Amino acid sequence: MPVSKLPFAAAFPPIEEARWRELATAALKGAPFEKLIARTYDGAAIQPLYPRAAAAAVQPARAHAGAWTILGRVDATDPAQANALALTDLENGAAGLQIAFAGSEGACGFGVEASEAALARALDGVYLDAGAPIEVDAPGHGRDAALALAKLIDARKVDPKRTVVSFGLDPIGAIARGAIRASFTDIAPHMVETARTLAAAGFDGPFCVADSRCVHAAGGAEAQELAFAVATALAYLRTLESAGMRLDVARNAISFRLAVDADEFLGVAKLRALRRLWARMQEACGLSPAPALIHAETAWRMMTRRDPHMNMLRATVAVFAAAIGGADRISVLPFTQAIGLPDEFARRVARNTQLVLLEESNLDKVADPTAGAGGFETLTEVLCEKAWDLLGKSEKAGGIAAQLASGAFQSDVAAAAAERAKNVARRKDALTGASEFPNIAEKPADVLAPLPGAQPAPKGALAPRRLSEPFESLRDKSDAVVAKTGRRPTVFLACLGPIAAFTARATFAKSFFEVGGIEALSNDGFANAEAAAEAFAASGATLACICSSDALYDAHAEATARALKAAGAKLASLAGRPGDKEAAYRDAGIDEFVFAGSDVLAVLQRVWKEIA
Repeated sequence: MPVSKLPFAAAFPPIEEARWRELATAALKGAPFEKLIARTYDGAAIQPLYPRAAAAAVQPARAHAGAWTILGRVDATDPAQANALALTDLENGAAGLQIAFAGSEGACGFGVEASEAALARALDGVYLDAGAPIEVDAPGHGRDAALALAKLIDARKVDPKRTVVSFGLDPIGAIARGAIRASFTDIAPHMVETARTLAAAGFDGPFCVADSRCVHAAGGAEAQELAFAVATALAYLRTLESAGMRLDVARNAISFRLAVDADEFLGVAKLRALRRLWARMQEACGLSPAPALIHAETAWRMMTRRDPHMNMLRATVAVFAAAIGGADRISVLPFTQAIGLPDEFARRVARNTQLVLLEESNLDKVADPTAGAGGFETLTEVLCEKAWDLLGKSEKAGGIAAQLASGAFQSDVAAAAAERAKNVARRKDALTGASEFPNIAEKPADVLAPLPGAQPAPKGALAPRRLSEPFESLRDKSDAVVAKTGRRPTVFLACLGPIAAFTARATFAKSFFEVGGIEALSNDGFANAEAAAEAFAASGATLACICSSDALYDAHAEATARALKAAGAKLASLAGRPGDKEAAYRDAGIDEFVFAGSDVLAVLQRVWKEIA
């Protein structure tokens, strides 16, 4: 029978929302329906089910019709090495380059020197007049990097009109991340002068970029990123106009750059919201809206040093979100970026991630794939509303530069970051390979150079911080113990009863301790406390965790805890919630309880104090 004749529709009749809610409520087994409602860090509710947004219109996706531009990263400190990597990218699918200068947001500890000589070597063999877009990821306010590139183009006798360069002037972003200490009022004239110089030389721009990656990297929420980007663009628009530039010309001199992480839904909605917000801002300024030019980069915040291959999956989701959301240019941090300077293999994977999604999955072939989808439309609208409210707050405070000067904006971002860190510590926001499902025996990945030690951010700056860092610091402690003693700290899983009684909690406890670098020693279970204590003493471990069912806990947990402590356990824990028996269990010698929803990081830090 032909596939077209199969009665799939009849086999799955439509279900009304009321019926779905009835079934969902039954599945919750008494828990409130609100348990299914998630919330963003801006406080927006994410419903479990949305109807179709039938009245929604298709939103133009990109500034220019067609595919997005795949950018390769020029970020090696050695210009010759940067050149070799860049040429490999361009020869194998990249259609443009992101030049990450030393000290820039995207350099990740490396970067090309902002000089004409270094650029000339890094871009040797790159045809700058071939129309390949160049994204300048500049340090500080960006003037030196922008002028160095312009001088190189002039020295090569290339017509600026044949180049496609986004020069990346971003003094407000530099102030936000502590790269410069001057006020925007003091720096603004230099930005205007540089933009005028570049325009007079024949470049079309854009010259300035409103870059919200620093907000994302510091742990900020989506609406905060959007508000920062649009408020920054508005500040640049006003500055350029007040210096005599026609308003529509000033508008065209500004582009956007933002980070996209592995939250597909919010990633898509964030890009769509940015386009709407910028269009509305242009209307408010009396302009006929022109589409924003958006460069999206996969997020530094989500990258992990441990189990780095998982970063490939995170980057894939991020690229998917950026492409569906309508980014014009996309760059991918290679999966080893948090370890050091990525090698050719890591860069190939990063490049091919985009190539597969573009050329095999055809993500560019539909103008706005999420148009009319209730969830995406609602999230887009909610982000627009919340970001617009934050923009109003910024205007009342005197603009984003004034908010940064007072520290008000940084304080708001810090509040969102603190809530995010709390959820990471409790594994509500799980990081596979770092806070969940660790590979404690993983081998280190290859990089061209190790990551330099991070310099402390100036006080009051938006400092980048990867979410996995607290867990990685515990794993680092474990590696130091191995280097010193030849063996990791271990926890003995005192499994009670038959396998069916303890497997679930023993598996949970193994993951719980190993994300902190403490190797779990398992077994087939013990019939009583004495047998468990005897095996513990023979294991050489100093930590123990009792694992079994609630029924067996009632019968044996207290006796097992006493036996383990008598056998030399410095710390005894129990896998599961103690309930109303917590006091009795603690009296018996149980020090910690490990269960879903507990503060994993805090427990592990206390455990490490016993190890030390």
